[in-house]
Amino acid sequence: MSILNRRRFLAISAAALAVPTGASASVARWTGRALGGPVSMQLVGVPQADADKIFATVEAELNRLEDVFSLYRETSELSRLNRFGKIGDPSADLLHVLSACASLHAASDGLFDPSVQPLWKALALNSGNDAIATAKAAVGWSKINFDALHVRLPAGGALTLNGIAQGAVTDRIVALLRGQGLRDVLVDMGEIAAMGQGPKGPWSIGVAQTDGTLVHRLTATDRAIATSVPMAMQIGGDQGHILSPTGGAPVQELVSVSAPTAMIADGLSTALCLVDDATAARIVAGFPDAKIEVMTSAA
Repeated sequence: MSILNRRRFLAISAAALAVPTGASASVARWTGRALGGPVSMQLVGVPQADADKIFATVEAELNRLEDVFSLYRETSELSRLNRFGKIGDPSADLLHVLSACASLHAASDGLFDPSVQPLWKALALNSGNDAIATAKAAVGWSKINFDALHVRLPAGGALTLNGIAQGAVTDRIVALLRGQGLRDVLVDMGEIAAMGQGPKGPWSIGVAQTDGTLVHRLTATDRAIATSVPMAMQIGGDQGHILSPTGGAPVQELVSVSAPTAMIADGLSTALCLVDDATAARIVAGFPDAKIEVMTSAA
């Protein structure tokens, strides 16, 4: 997890390959930006004029969600929380993600920890041993308090939701599209959700290393896929950008997880980078219908 948007560094690590060439069904496409990076959608069998209206609705919803989760907007809920250490009347979207963070934190024996943000920042800025020690003292999910009325951080604390928010945003857009009556859609909001069928059958998803080397391919229907590559970005010299709460290095080089929701796939792909294969299998077993698609050791 990081101060920057982790998934933007993984744009080719979980490339959605819809293979539209020669397809009998038309595909309306949209690209844009959200949470600091590129996003896209494909709608099968929807005339472009109708699709444009849907895309406008999606853009409005993405703008609303940016006001919750963005680390780039100074007025977003997350930015205000990190700046002031507390906010009142948190949105349902924020509380939903924080509750999922709590579940993933418990399931991963504390390794999934969005409160790592101060430590990440100190390492990224090469702030020195004293600053790093101060940052470590502010880290700890147990120090985060939230309920329907308030969210409070410890002194010096800050959150990054970049290991889960993209998945939550993906799920929200999927729900919006389903509400519009759509069934055959590919959504890539940093994590990928494949709804229904592609133009030639089930959607084909490729998982690749950052150099473009394909390491896995799967077909997906009504399923989400998330991929994490810790060394896709380095901080503090040669430290991977996914950190344990103590600053520990990742164990896995690449982790790709599929699940019924993008939020859970996102959080799991982050957490599993920090554990061995046996522990990863145990963690995933606690989440119904989640599956490790591919995992390669950093050793």
